[in-house]
Amino acid sequence: MAETKRYPAYRAARMRWLPPVPEHWNEQRAKTFFHEVDERSKTGHEELLSVSHITGVTPRSQKNVTMFKAASYVGSKLCRPGDIVINTLWAWMAALGTSKHAGIVSPAYGVYRPHSADSFNPVYLDYLLRTRVYVAEYIGRSTGIQSSRLRLYPNQFLDIPLLQPPRAEQDQIVAYLRAKDAHIAHFIKTRRDLIALLTEQKQCIIDQAVIRGLDNAVMLKYSGNEWLGEIPEHWDVVLLKHITDVRFSGVDKHSHGHELPIRLCNYTDVYKNNCITSEMDLMRATATSAEISRFTLRSGDVIITKDSESPDDIAVPAWVPEDIPDVICAYHLGLLRPIRERVCSEFLFYSIGSAHIAEQFHVLATGVTRFALSKNDVKNAVIPLPPVAEQQAICSWIADECKPLDEAIQRAKDEIGLIHEYRNRLIADVVIGQMYVCDWQPNSDDVVNDEILVALGDEQEGMVEEGKDDGEG
Repeated sequence: MAETKRYPAYRAARMRWLPPVPEHWNEQRAKTFFHEVDERSKTGHEELLSVSHITGVTPRSQKNVTMFKAASYVGSKLCRPGDIVINTLWAWMAALGTSKHAGIVSPAYGVYRPHSADSFNPVYLDYLLRTRVYVAEYIGRSTGIQSSRLRLYPNQFLDIPLLQPPRAEQDQIVAYLRAKDAHIAHFIKTRRDLIALLTEQKQCIIDQAVIRGLDNAVMLKYSGNEWLGEIPEHWDVVLLKHITDVRFSGVDKHSHGHELPIRLCNYTDVYKNNCITSEMDLMRATATSAEISRFTLRSGDVIITKDSESPDDIAVPAWVPEDIPDVICAYHLGLLRPIRERVCSEFLFYSIGSAHIAEQFHVLATGVTRFALSKNDVKNAVIPLPPVAEQQAICSWIADECKPLDEAIQRAKDEIGLIHEYRNRLIADVVIGQMYVCDWQPNSDDVVNDEILVALGDEQEGMVEEGKDDGEG
């Protein structure tokens, strides 16, 4: 492997987390280059922008994600191309970046406009601001009691030193990193395509088992339900309210001094994971004694998403395999507590996630810009129900059949994680001057376009739950 080329001379950096930086690079506080602006939308009809820790500031319309919209965007902050946008509440997760677009963002976000458009290549600055050394600086300067509720206010951000290479070097750094990003994005896309194929195969296994069972020779009967079609003759068709206790949570993510500390299982946790476990990194918040009593997660609970901007994201389930005494179910979610004598919780999880039953929830969900299930919708949904012993046998069979698929999916996810780690290290080395790329020249395969780079984002990276304080985060 070729040795990393370095700059000829270095000096000590002003920012505490930075290593020595190239001697000829400028380093000044952000307020030297930017000032805060607070311009508001009068109509709320401008393009709505999202802020991600992975892809920065992008139009929400370009994201294939689930997010919850506000009723109105009048009063949202306006931003222009070249502005820095910071999610004040989530800067510690690098939820910030430079915008390529004119649009609107949450009124709780910080918007910072350059004094001169020539000071920075916006893409260079976007890379720089989301490096780990800068995130460490945001954390150190933020205000807040809990680590997950830190806020980076304008005076704190504007006091942070920014590294400024000569503009020609910034442009070269951007060209180099975008070429590398194109190769990384192609790799990620191939792995995601593989995951999609394996997931489809897994879903077919589950769908067949929870609707028809394991005996191909069994006699069938019409279920009486258009979504379920034919089911084994000895199975029942039941309403969920007869086999589960359905509870809709209203517990929000805010912390209040008079309440008790807890961890929250949020919408995103359910949407992205099949299982909710005690080892997961969950948000910290507070809740009342009554909320804790009613919504603490117990072994066998099944949690579903109950509202979304897309009906296809309604009733996405996650299973709780263990008691988790300090975790409670948050808002936008429904908690289904099975009656153990009637239904095996894992079978309930597989059933709700099957295509036949998911379609039932998609149709029941009502709305125009946001779709939602009522508690009665969930209670009166129907599923086919074999005897408990047969449910357990089906779950064991599904686990065995899906094991090699799950392992292959996890390997692909791990590879994506590793390539993201490599990308983060590469970006940091280049934008803070630890790697000299000014003499780099592109090859014929260094083809870059924005369509390719879309794969760099997590497929659900922008999925967040709007709150009163931060709009999206």
